Amino acid sequence: MQVSGLSQRFVPRIAFSGAVGKSGVPRHVWFDAIAFAIVISLFVFFSWGMSEMAAPISKLEQTPISLDIVNLPSYALRTTLRMLLAVLASLVFTLIYATLAAKSRKAGQILIPILDILQSVPVLGYISFTVTGFIALFPGSMMGVECAAIFAIFTSQAWNMTFSMYQSLTTIPNDMNEASFVFKLSSWQKFWKMELPYAMPGLIWNTMMSMSGGWFFVVASEAITVGNQQITLPGIGSYISLAIEHKDMSAIGWAIFTMTIVILLYDQLLFRPLVAWSDKFRYELTASQEIPRSWVLTLFVKSRLCRKLFKPVGWISHRILRIRLFKQSSNSFHFTDSEARLFDYLWYALIVLFGITALRHLAVFLVMSVEWRDITHVTFLACITMLRVIVLIILASIVWVPVGVYIGLRPKMAEMIQPLAQFLAAFPANLLFPVAVFAISRYHLNPNIWLSPLMILGTQWYILFNVIAGASAFPNDLREASRNLHVKGWLWWRKVMLPGVFPYYLTGAITASGGAWNASIVSEVVSWGDQSYEAVGLGAYIAQQTSAGDYAHIALGVGTMSFIVVLFNKFFWRPLYNVAARKLRFD
Repeated sequence: MQVSGLSQRFVPRIAFSGAVGKSGVPRHVWFDAIAFAIVISLFVFFSWGMSEMAAPISKLEQTPISLDIVNLPSYALRTTLRMLLAVLASLVFTLIYATLAAKSRKAGQILIPILDILQSVPVLGYISFTVTGFIALFPGSMMGVECAAIFAIFTSQAWNMTFSMYQSLTTIPNDMNEASFVFKLSSWQKFWKMELPYAMPGLIWNTMMSMSGGWFFVVASEAITVGNQQITLPGIGSYISLAIEHKDMSAIGWAIFTMTIVILLYDQLLFRPLVAWSDKFRYELTASQEIPRSWVLTLFVKSRLCRKLFKPVGWISHRILRIRLFKQSSNSFHFTDSEARLFDYLWYALIVLFGITALRHLAVFLVMSVEWRDITHVTFLACITMLRVIVLIILASIVWVPVGVYIGLRPKMAEMIQPLAQFLAAFPANLLFPVAVFAISRYHLNPNIWLSPLMILGTQWYILFNVIAGASAFPNDLREASRNLHVKGWLWWRKVMLPGVFPYYLTGAITASGGAWNASIVSEVVSWGDQSYEAVGLGAYIAQQTSAGDYAHIALGVGTMSFIVVLFNKFFWRPLYNVAARKLRFD
């Protein structure tokens, strides 16, 4: 595994002190100036955004959303800041949650099912029950509404990143574990020096996908409607919502153009440098022929000013990572087999007791708030939506697995495809509502069939991104071995590549499945001005009850969706995950 620092492997040499440009100015001065301008611009951007977030909530009424394109740049900055804050919160959540679930068997028995439930709860379900609480935390300030929007975006990002990290930590090669014992690394050192670097390529690709996936639900997170309460935050999402309401195709076109510019910017300034940097963590014995590059990474490596500014940060982080926390001792106390079984039984009994208590409270709530015919009706709607999800995931897998492998094995192509895939993943289903409404009304199509593709529009890219990440991280020495042995065709797919990318595919498929359920709320009910069409399904039911502010039936719909997704994960996806963890690992 390549764990060396920044090297000439993916950036030019840094010995350039005598280099002088055509203007007679040393090149490092230009590097310093450009890097400093980028850092200052980001600092000003965050400062301005945080001051706007802390403004009085009355400002929302004083400056309503306008379709004037002059406002789009500021709206784009506000939306981008919310998404960046959400992805930072998702990263912190991922590192803590996935590590606990992977390191502790007993914790994993609780945390992974909870993660399945959290993933299955739709964004509107979170918004319905959290807006009031966040507003109460910051009375009279826009910060409460901003936190509600950021939390909604967080719920569309965090679960995918957590599953990616968990998958990587549960498939750590045995020789890496043996090396950690040989070098006597503590658990803290092992995590930062071996486990996190091993998980880094997949985590970065999934962070990229999660960032783009957040755009898919940006309309729901910025234009919040729960019962009689309607809150609209300045942003591209609320701009799109207003454009749909007024049937303004010109405004939608400008919104798409603005989204494209924003996605290209954070691809160049954030994700491409991270992808190039993470290439040094690939687990392989021989170096890859093609390596990803980034002009921003090269710029900051060559900038003397940035190296000096960030040198204290590097020194502090290096000292922190060398702390021997949670030291593994060979003389630690071990339970006997009978004592271990006793603690296991007690742990399982505690879980069962907690589950029975939760089910009792749920049953009391259902008996008092809904009728049995509501439960049977919602169950029927859930089965319809589940059929759509299964068919769409199968079709998406057939299409995107071979495409993802082809792209992932070619880093240069991955660099070109990366921004396009991010844009397609970020494309909100709401922007296709005019096309869907026109096609259904013009050709008298069945909404139950032709609205279904909108469900997979944003979530299919989880499969593509994860397969690309898996193929990119596939050890080059194994590829060379299969080439020397003349393994080709279907045998190569069956014995070499599909087993290699299967753990990554599972992460993408699980997230895509949960995302498709989530997207059903947006996709099973479409409207364009005063025209609307509706498909029969659980997503349409939740959307209707959310608009009506009926919390009892919102809870019934969300609970039913969560229950089915958890069952599906428990009896289908989780066994496949266990197979991948046991048999499909690079040892």
